[in-house]
Amino acid sequence: MTTRLLIGRSVSALATALIPTTLTLAVLRATGSAQALGLVLACELLPMLVLLPVGGVLADRFRPERVALAADLVRGLTQAAIGVELLLGVTRIPDLAVLSGMAGVAVAFGSPAVPRLVVAVVEGPDRLRVNARIGVATSLSGVVAPAISGGLVLVAGPGWAALLTAVLFACSATTLGGVRTARPRPAEAKSFGRELVAGWREVRQRPWFLTSVLGHGVWHFMAGLFLTLGPLTAVTSLGGESSWVLIVQSGTVGLVAGVLAAPRLPILRGKNAGTRRALVVVQVCAALYVLPMAALAVPLPAWGIAVAYAGAMFGLGLLSPLWETVVSNEIPEHALGRVRSFDQLISFASRPFGLAVAAPLAGVAGVTTTMVVGGVLVVVANLASILGIPAATRAVTTPEAPAREARRR
Repeated sequence: MTTRLLIGRSVSALATALIPTTLTLAVLRATGSAQALGLVLACELLPMLVLLPVGGVLADRFRPERVALAADLVRGLTQAAIGVELLLGVTRIPDLAVLSGMAGVAVAFGSPAVPRLVVAVVEGPDRLRVNARIGVATSLSGVVAPAISGGLVLVAGPGWAALLTAVLFACSATTLGGVRTARPRPAEAKSFGRELVAGWREVRQRPWFLTSVLGHGVWHFMAGLFLTLGPLTAVTSLGGESSWVLIVQSGTVGLVAGVLAAPRLPILRGKNAGTRRALVVVQVCAALYVLPMAALAVPLPAWGIAVAYAGAMFGLGLLSPLWETVVSNEIPEHALGRVRSFDQLISFASRPFGLAVAAPLAGVAGVTTTMVVGGVLVVVANLASILGIPAATRAVTTPEAPAREARRR
């Protein structure tokens, strides 16, 4: 079942990463309008943000593999419809907007189910290793997908790229749908509102979770600022587009390296390894985003910003599987979907907001001031949350731990 889970999540990650490039090129080919592109992309984001709490409730009510199956099938059908329309030579922006909105609804329902699926399939001692492997697949998908989609669009057209995405979602749905988890225990029937309140109560009972999530929200907002102002500065002042490509690719290398290193951290080994130590690492890694922001504030040469960005993304690579594992260990499985939906809501909303306000902020305060203030905020927000982290309650195990766990059993 673990192998099936890894394959399904990897294929789904690749399909997801193909969509932005395909949609962008399709809309720009048809209209050349940035406004039209913004409309199509917003139509996916807005329903996703609004419906994530609903998806969290559904993820806790039903078997997670069924929710993931339905979500990937819907996303596959929307991509198939987009592909057929593009192949027929009919590119209507309202159609693309509606189909993107349907995909956003599917993401809102499917995303909170994924952590529950991992918990249901993978035993505690193996979760960090599995989350790291999923992280590697997701990171690599982000690297290769634009090249695959862009190449296919240039050779055959965006319609075929959309159809390839549809096929991948169908494969993911078939794979994840074949995972078998235990039937949820019958629970007292509650209204949607009461279940949502109960999920929020689980969040409030764990101040460390709320403060960490808010710190991560600041991280995503600052990433939106950097990813807008970084390429503008690189193109105008640091040597052109090739400079930004160097920075981005360095970040990708750092991200993959961090994900691979996460299960091997020495500080997570031994009898004292646990939630507190892992969360301290998570928050320090989030604070590392100050590095590229400070480098851009100077600004350093392109190679200096690339090194700083690689360090920040290495921190993200460590952060992601550790955070997934800690949350899955600490949050009761029956509430995991709702709790993670709050987490995802803040993350998904913060980065687009940062992208939207970056240029206006820089226009008023300047790039240097924006980066300096943003760097200070990302450090303070994430390091301050360490003060609320409790003593370790459960072990965060590494690849050496499963054997010890088995012997204890």
